[in-house]
This record gives sequence, C-alpha cells and structure tokens, in this order.
Amino acid sequence: YMDTLLKDYFGLFPVKIEKLNGYDNINYLVKSHKNSYILKTYSNITLAPLLEAETETLIYLYSNKSFNSPKPIKLLDGSYFKKIIYNKNEIIIRLLSYVEGTFIGDLNSSEQITNSLGVLLAKLNLKLQSWNNAVIKSRDSEWNLDSYSICKEYISQIKNSKDRALVEYFFQQYEFEVIPISRRLRKSIIHNDANEWNLLVQNDSVNGIIDFGDISYSHLINELAIAIVYNSYRESDYLLWAEKLIAAYNSIIPLEEIELKVLYYKISLRLCISACNSAKAKNINPENIYMVHSESKIWKMLREWIKISPYKAENHFRKVCGYKEIKQVTISSLISRRKNIFSSNFSLSYNSPIYFKKAAFQYMYDEQGNTFLDAYNNIPHVGHCHPKTIIKGQNQISKLNTNTRYLYDSLYNYSEKLLARFPKSLNKVFFVNSGSEASDLAIRIAKWYTKKNKLMVVEKGYHGHTQIGIEISDYKFNNPKGIGQQEHIIKVPLPDQENIIKSNIEIINGFDDQLKANENQIALFISETILGCAGQIPLPENYLKNIYSKIRNQGGLCIADEVQTGFGRTGNHFWAFEDQGVVPDIVILGKPMANGHPMGAVITSDKISDSFSKGVEFFSSFGGNPVSCEIASSVLDIIDEEELQFNSKEVGDYYKKTLKQLKQDSQYIGKITGQGLFLGIEIVKNNTEANPDLAQKIKNSLRNKFILVGTDGEFNNVIKTKPPLCFNKHNVDQVISRLYEIIKTI
Repeated sequence: YMDTLLKDYFGLFPVKIEKLNGYDNINYLVKSHKNSYILKTYSNITLAPLLEAETETLIYLYSNKSFNSPKPIKLLDGSYFKKIIYNKNEIIIRLLSYVEGTFIGDLNSSEQITNSLGVLLAKLNLKLQSWNNAVIKSRDSEWNLDSYSICKEYISQIKNSKDRALVEYFFQQYEFEVIPISRRLRKSIIHNDANEWNLLVQNDSVNGIIDFGDISYSHLINELAIAIVYNSYRESDYLLWAEKLIAAYNSIIPLEEIELKVLYYKISLRLCISACNSAKAKNINPENIYMVHSESKIWKMLREWIKISPYKAENHFRKVCGYKEIKQVTISSLISRRKNIFSSNFSLSYNSPIYFKKAAFQYMYDEQGNTFLDAYNNIPHVGHCHPKTIIKGQNQISKLNTNTRYLYDSLYNYSEKLLARFPKSLNKVFFVNSGSEASDLAIRIAKWYTKKNKLMVVEKGYHGHTQIGIEISDYKFNNPKGIGQQEHIIKVPLPDQENIIKSNIEIINGFDDQLKANENQIALFISETILGCAGQIPLPENYLKNIYSKIRNQGGLCIADEVQTGFGRTGNHFWAFEDQGVVPDIVILGKPMANGHPMGAVITSDKISDSFSKGVEFFSSFGGNPVSCEIASSVLDIIDEEELQFNSKEVGDYYKKTLKQLKQDSQYIGKITGQGLFLGIEIVKNNTEANPDLAQKIKNSLRNKFILVGTDGEFNNVIKTKPPLCFNKHNVDQVISRLYEIIKTI
C-alpha cells in the first residue's frame, strides 16, 4: 500500500521502504533510484495548522548554507501535506528530504562533535530569532519547557516513589528559582529537541538537524539546556560536557548572566519533563521503544544532578562564558557578625565552619558550590526540603494558621493518623513546638498524675534544653559546666551492653537499691531506647521491660523519649521502644516528626490524660497548629510511600556491616553501636582507650571531604551518623571510602 501511496500522491517509485521508530507518529525511510526521503504520517489530524507552520519554517531554514535541515517535498497537487484515508482512518501524510549523516547517538562523544553541535545550534537560533509564526508562538506543548505544568500531571505515573519525589523537588525548585525572573529571559522560536537522534554528523562535525515536530516559542536558553541533557547524559562528567557545549554556543550567541543563572534548573526541568513523558508513554504503550530508549540515561543523570550544587554549576557556566564567579561572603565575616549577636556558648560545628545555602534530601550545598553528603542531621527525617513537606506547608500557610482553641480539620486528621501508629492504650496527644517542650510537659503530666516529685533518669541521657530538660539530662547537668545533679533526680548507671548477660542481675539489683532508697517517691522513669548523646548506645534486651515493671509496682510512670529514634529510624519497628517489648505510659516526640518544622508531642493514655485535665488548663500557642499538622502528616505519608522504615533497616544493616568490616582493618575503631540509621563509631587508641582527639580529626577530615558526621559520647570519641532516612547504600559506600582514606593515613 505504501508503494501505491507514494506513487499516487508524490509520483515516487520507491525501491525500498523501511519503517522507523517514532514518538507519536509513524515514519518511513523511502529510497528511490535517485534520492532518499522521509515519509511522515500522522493519525492526529488536528495537527494540520502546526504542520503548516513547521513546513513554512523548514522552507525558511532550507536556504541556510551553514547547516543541513529537511526540505519539504510537494505532493503532485502542489501541497506540502494532505489528509487521506488509510486503513479506514483519516491520516495526514507529508514527505521530507533525507538529511545525510550519522546520528550522534551512534558515535562516541568527542570535543570536536560537541563544539560543532554548540555552533550549529547557535547558528540555527540566530536564523530563527528573525522568524515569526503565530501558530508556533501560540503552541502549548508537553515538551516545551515553558509549558512544564502539563507534565506535572504525569508525575503520579512514575512508579518509584523516591523518583517521584526527586522530580517533584526539581519542579518545585524551578518554580522558586526561575519563574520569578522568567520574564527577563530572551525568547525565540527554537527547535526544542536537540537530542542525539535528531543531530547528524559528517566528517566529525555536526552539520545536520532533523525532526522539527517539537518546534516551540520559548526561552532561548531552553535550546541549550535540552542539548546539554542529551549530549551530557551519555557521559559521567556532566558539567564538563555541558561547559564544552556552552562555550561553543556562546562563541556565536553570547549568553546573558541571567540565562546562566537559570541554566542548572532548565537542565533539571528537561530531565524531569522527559521522565514524566516517558512514564506516561510507557503506561499508554509499553512497547514504545523510541520513547523509553533514553529513559535509563535520563534517570541516571537526574539522580546524579541532585548531587551537583546549583552554585557550582552556575559558576562553571559563568567561567566558560567569561563572567566572573559570583562574589562570595567570607566565612570570617560571618563568624564576626555571629560573635556580635550571639553568646559564645552558641557553638559552631567543625574547625572550618560551613556556610550553607541550600539542601536537598541527603545533600547540602555551601556557598562555594560544594556538595556535602549529610550523614548526620536526623531532624530532616525524610530528607532536606522534601517537596511533599514543602507543598503541604505552603498550601496550608496560605489558608490558615491558628491554634488549638479553634476547630480545623488538619488537627484531627493528623492526630488520628499519628495515634494509629501507637499501641491502643496510647490514645491521647498533646502538641507542643519541640522535643524539649515535650519533655517538660511529660514531666509535668507525670508529676501531676503520681503526686510524686522524684525523677529517675539514665546516666548520659539527654532530654532537652529547658530547665526541666537539663535537670533530667545527665549529659547536661553532669557536664563540668553543668548545674549538677539536683536532689529530686535519681540517676541509674548506663548498662553495659556487652556484659549484660552476666551482669544483668547486678544492674537490676543496683536499680533495686535506688528504688528501695526512694520507695514510693519516684514519679517517673525516663529514658531513650538508644542513648544518642551517650554515643548511640542501645539499652540491653529486656532492660526496659524489667525496669518498667518495678517502677509501675511503686506507682511511677514510664516515659520513652522517641525524639531521635522514632518514626522508623531504628528499622525494626516504627518506635524504638517496641524493640524492648514494652508499652510506655508516656512517649515524647520532637522535630523529626515534621521534618524540622518546629513541632513536638506527648502521647499518653486516657487515664493519665483525664488526670491531667483536672489541673490547670494546658495550652501551647502554636503546638498543633494547622501548618505543623499538615507538614507532619506528609512525613507519615512519605515514610509509607518511600518505605523509609524498611530503608532504614536495610541500609542501616549494610552500614553497620561495612563499618564492622572496616573495624577489622583498623586499630582505631572500637565498638560499632546503634541500630538502623542511628549508629555510633567508637574511636580508640591501643584498641580500647578512648581517643577524642582522633575522633575530632576524623570528623573534621570527613568534613573536608564533604561528608557530615558528628561526635559525642562520654569522652566525645564516638562518631555519630544519623542521616535522613533517604540515605542509600551508595551513600554508605561514600562514607566508608572516605573514612578508610582518612584512617589509613594515620
């Protein structure tokens, strides 16, 4: 039938017809005795006005001698395209000249090819800048970066939840960083699809460009951003190949500073649009090879692009275009300002403090353009700037932010959602603004309920910075500069995890001695399940079960501090106290519950809550406000959707295993403590003795290698690593590799 079609409509007598892959239309390579052509067929007949506009553009471009582009071929009736009936359906047909050359996609990358590509695109854009077409200008396309909102509807079709979050993040950043200044960007008609299968090479030079089906009117810089994606994603050093292409393009069309400012985000936007359209195409037609052939490279680049600081990218782009680097604020000036404003005990991390400007998931970007792997900050529980938490907060704060004396849906929706994660007996919640406030309130509730005043705490425990928080935190009050142990505080020793089997009786007996000496005076026992400031020290198996029983027998309450270990961080369970097989009377939660947004909570039972309600009114001005509740609700959704508790277990086990392997090769590593993504690495000398100086050196050396960890423990010799729960095994390998590099040089 194609033979007849070509003969009847074009007067061609083909010797060979080959079907080609296409995105949303079917194309054929047609060879006659003299020439080769591309026959293009379209089932969507509403494209006729656009095809007419594209044809006019191709005719306009064909006269250009600096690059090759397809020439429209007239039908026998003198038209350039025609509606016909094919297989009982109406389609559009048209014929284009065949552009000779080898596709870039079939060749290895080279500097010469990349340079010639940049020059060709610039010359094409120079030609198109003087071209005007009303149909193209009015076109709204899912491939036009300026119409990106179309593709946001396809995000839900991306199957992997973490990939969806990555795409949502970049869309969000584009709206924050580019949209406000987009009116200042140059606009033009552009090709809009300079991928490796639309560009042709002859004699190691790109001299042909085909497939103008996505031609659009949009920001001029989009042309370059799109080309950078498809030229760079075949390589590993994305910035290097981007620079080469930018330099060549800039030699013909000088780029403006504002265009370089948005280019990083334009590149990420094209990656996201491609990912979204690919997901949509796969759902419609899983066999569409043309659409999915680049998918793996797109996702690989997208996952690597998040590791590149936008500040670094912009400075690289500026340099190749002859602009100076963005002026940076000196760290010394910031420290000086800090000293003028804050107390000297307002501490800074690391010997060389870091000036951070931005963060995403497990990565943080400093002003100089360095990307840091965050293996330390547990408060951004589901990842820095997770797009779901941001959009929930934005949406709610634009509508209502008030207090719990009024009625609003988010308070009840979140409370019910949160309480469903607890044992049934823990069914009442009090919202505050931090873990410290939660500790304070929990003590107040317990003292009111028991009518007792003595508080039992664990050695090296930490529960907050309020006055009561410090009184119950041995980590704070027992500091040389601390307030000391108050008379109403009873401290029990931190149990020895390794020797618990043989010493368990003595530990409990020691506890019993304290219990007997303060008989019927103890209001509560409070502890973390894994003591963070002690150096990520877990309590021995059944420890809490034994203590809770004895405390309750004397009328006291048992409080579990889940500020650092809750919400799936320890892996096995959603709450760390579940590892001990206990149900506390009161649970304390803190800022990780809202990914760093100021929020805390106290969870307790009907009976204890009813007792507290007989006292003076409880009210926290912003505890449980609708913005906090919406953000916290999104955190629970993210944990479920991205399976972050499972991730914490799987990655945490891998982390601990690799650390133990590293320990076998080093005399400087002692115990590996903790669980899930809440781990401690003891740094020692002579295999056992605490080595705080070396711990500090390792921490600062890791910082200099762009990895964030902290130190803590009784002797400040335990390296703490408690990253956002999106941390992955590749991130673990980065930490281990850098740690090995440091240790082997000691």
